[in-house]
Amino acid sequence: MKKVGILGGGQLGRMLLQAAANYPVETYLMENDPQAPAAHLCHHFIQGNITDYDAVYNFGKGLDAITIEIESVNTEALEQLEAEGVEVFPKPAALRIIKNKIYQKNFYAEHNIPTSPFVVTDSMEALKSQVHLLPAVHKLATGGYDGRGVQVINNELELDKGFKEPAILEKKVRIQQEISLIVAVGTDGDTAIYPPVDMVFDPSLNQLSHQLCPATLPEKVFWKVEAIGLNVVKKLNSPGLFAVEMFSDAEGNVLVNEIAPRVHNSGHHSIEGNYSSQFDMLWRIMLHYPLGNTDPILPSALVNIVGEEGHQGPAIYKGLEKVLSIDNVFVHIYGKQQTKPGRKMGHITILSKEKQDLLHKVNKIKHQLFVQSSTQ
Repeated sequence: MKKVGILGGGQLGRMLLQAAANYPVETYLMENDPQAPAAHLCHHFIQGNITDYDAVYNFGKGLDAITIEIESVNTEALEQLEAEGVEVFPKPAALRIIKNKIYQKNFYAEHNIPTSPFVVTDSMEALKSQVHLLPAVHKLATGGYDGRGVQVINNELELDKGFKEPAILEKKVRIQQEISLIVAVGTDGDTAIYPPVDMVFDPSLNQLSHQLCPATLPEKVFWKVEAIGLNVVKKLNSPGLFAVEMFSDAEGNVLVNEIAPRVHNSGHHSIEGNYSSQFDMLWRIMLHYPLGNTDPILPSALVNIVGEEGHQGPAIYKGLEKVLSIDNVFVHIYGKQQTKPGRKMGHITILSKEKQDLLHKVNKIKHQLFVQSSTQ
């Protein structure tokens, strides 16, 4: 039985371990917090810091394979483990490119992958010399996640919102749609593509609010999305599961925004919506099994459940019973004890043959389910 480790114990690790129960695998998990959402679902829990070289190296050296559920892990330790024969998903070389937004954007430029115009900045002076690029989005090279480390700068008066640290300033795109494409790459180089999803973001939180699958796209845009997404992932030269986030504009151009080198929020609907979920697929890849079937069972929608504004403390879920009374609705609560504004606390998948029905149910759920704190 293979021994496989996961670095990080949040909701992605939790859903990955739920899928692992179907396979002959012994699971190990490292996370600083013993109460993390995934901690109780693994065979072996090791408390440790996933950014620390010694902790990651010692965790991984007895394993057959290792994967991540967040990019902020110690890449040097993964490189050493790979050199010693541990399979790392994705390869540390791919992770090194993706976890730094400067490296990631330069990678697109080197490989002629369409992306929005950008410059690298490392100080306020450098930022202020790039006024011609405004309106733009300023993104920290490292450490940004779920809307953190990102600032929209519309004009000169807003330049002080930018970062002094290494970052990219990316020209704002007139977005028609935000699309995500999940691509699986097997150890033998085989690939499988999930249907693209249409993502709708919460502008105040700068994170995914809800999405629809499959995305409604003009045929020309659909083929571009698939071709560009597949090309990006192939150029990374690594087995694993990748989410390629893209923009389309009014002219039908498709630009790559970012890549995630792991299971991703935009693929959670696949647990009920597709024959092989993104979590099942990653186990197939790591255990050297054939890739799964990515076809949709039915069209689906996903709604993120996030902590309500003004509530921080022990979480309570108001309206859960009402939501569970809706046909073809599937609730996933992540087991986080504490809520805070904007914190991802769970998600809901909806299945329906009709797009209008999906949208109606998304709206209904958003007005019925609230994550609040019992102390407020």
